[in-house]
This record gives sequence, C-alpha cells and structure tokens, in this order.
Amino acid sequence: MHQVTLEEAATRLQELVEEANSGEEVILLKNDLPIAKLVAMPPSRPRARRGSAKGSILYIAPDFDATPEGFEDYMP
Repeated sequence: MHQVTLEEAATRLQELVEEANSGEEVILLKNDLPIAKLVAMPPSRPRARRGSAKGSILYIAPDFDATPEGFEDYMP
C-alpha cells in the first residue's frame, strides 16, 4: 500500500496508475486523511455471442417434452 497527497498524485498520475495496474494499492490523502483508493480494474469478461454454444448439446432424451407422471391433471 502506498499513500500520496492529492498534489503529488496530480503530478505523478501516470506513474501511480501503472503502480495500481501492477497490483499496488495507492491511497490518496487530503489534509493527511485518506479520501480515495486507486486500484486496478478487474479484467472484463468477453460477452457471450449468439450461437456460441452451437453443437454443445450432444444428447436430448426422447421423452424430453413428455408430461411428467402425475402432472396430467394440470395439463389443458
């Protein structure tokens, strides 16, 4: 953990961002009180695309859409 004043952070922002990106926490101080923490963003996950699971279902039971036993009274 690394602590810097706002004034120092303003002059060394690029360096502090690189420190945070490498895993270091940077605490920003104003009047010797912590007011903010600079940390790296977690890596973003790629969004799923339509059709990306195509071919992943290898088997569907023959009675997949059959009415379960005992549910006949609930069917129209």
